[in-house]
Amino acid sequence: MPEDNTVDPHLRRPGRGALSNGAGRYETLCRRFESDGWHREPDDTVLRTEVTQERPRSIISYNKSPDLGFDRSINPYRGCEHGCIYCFARPSHAWLGMSAGLDFETRLVARPNAPAVLEAELRKPSYTPAMIAIGTNTDAYQPIEKTHKIMRACLKVLQRFNHPVGIVTKGALVERDIDILADMASRGLSRVGISLTTLDADLSRRMEPRAPSPKRRLQTIERLTRAGIPVRVLTSPLIPGLTDHELEGMLEAAKKAGAQSASWVMLRLPLEVSDLFQDWLSTHYPDRAPRVMGLLRDMHGGKPYSSDWHKRMRGEGHYAQIIANRFRRATRSLNIEQRLPDLRTDLFKRPPEKGDQLNLFG
Repeated sequence: MPEDNTVDPHLRRPGRGALSNGAGRYETLCRRFESDGWHREPDDTVLRTEVTQERPRSIISYNKSPDLGFDRSINPYRGCEHGCIYCFARPSHAWLGMSAGLDFETRLVARPNAPAVLEAELRKPSYTPAMIAIGTNTDAYQPIEKTHKIMRACLKVLQRFNHPVGIVTKGALVERDIDILADMASRGLSRVGISLTTLDADLSRRMEPRAPSPKRRLQTIERLTRAGIPVRVLTSPLIPGLTDHELEGMLEAAKKAGAQSASWVMLRLPLEVSDLFQDWLSTHYPDRAPRVMGLLRDMHGGKPYSSDWHKRMRGEGHYAQIIANRFRRATRSLNIEQRLPDLRTDLFKRPPEKGDQLNLFG
């Protein structure tokens, strides 16, 4: 791996996934660290998380992707402190003029007015309800949610409107909101997907340094299930030659914890993620790197990644088919569904606002 010159070599980076901090693809200048020779205090030698605020005018994002099972989502935060090296959302930081590398996991953006904006959008007469997905880009239950509580406030809005919500997370903090999610689940309005990428605690710590351990995520599945909340395990991303041998073991552990359904997605390396992941792989698992990248290229027409619809999530070819067959066989053996029932939309109702005239006839 070439020597990185984008970060101070003396800067300690505990619990960080990326090894570099190159300029975003829209920046006109590149980055290079040069020491000024000044003495630095010990506290200045640790890379710390910074959180700024953004006040968006809209919060519901719509998509028309044929690869996704939802058409709308919300994101309370930009960037993610979990630091997962494989995260396909990393390139989104370029829109902010920041790096997909260390910036993505250390320079975060909170959106404190998201709950109010969400309520305003749900109140529009033209709005038609359908499941809102949360956590499909960056994790709403990353560590800063413990302080900012934006996700919980958004859930309260959805609860009052009887609006369906599907959540994807690695964060054990989702257990804090069991009171809301269980109430909504009792009316067919909520479900949670827990991402489980490996059962190897050491690999997890290297690959997703600030996310809960695999054991802790299985405990979260158990606690959510016990509360009556439908849970799907996402064995995603599967990394060929590194984690894919664990597929059956992850499914079995998740089923034992109470997961009702399961899904899988192959590792995706769009834009800046490709170089970031390959640098990480060469550093931590140099003996595996040629096989991992060789298998990925075999599944994407000779490239590390292809963004073609219907192919980008799982690749194609012999190896991709083997994984699909193994997944199908394992879920059938364990009696795990490949999808959960659709959430209800017929209960959606705009609650009265202060000052609204009451309906005397019910």
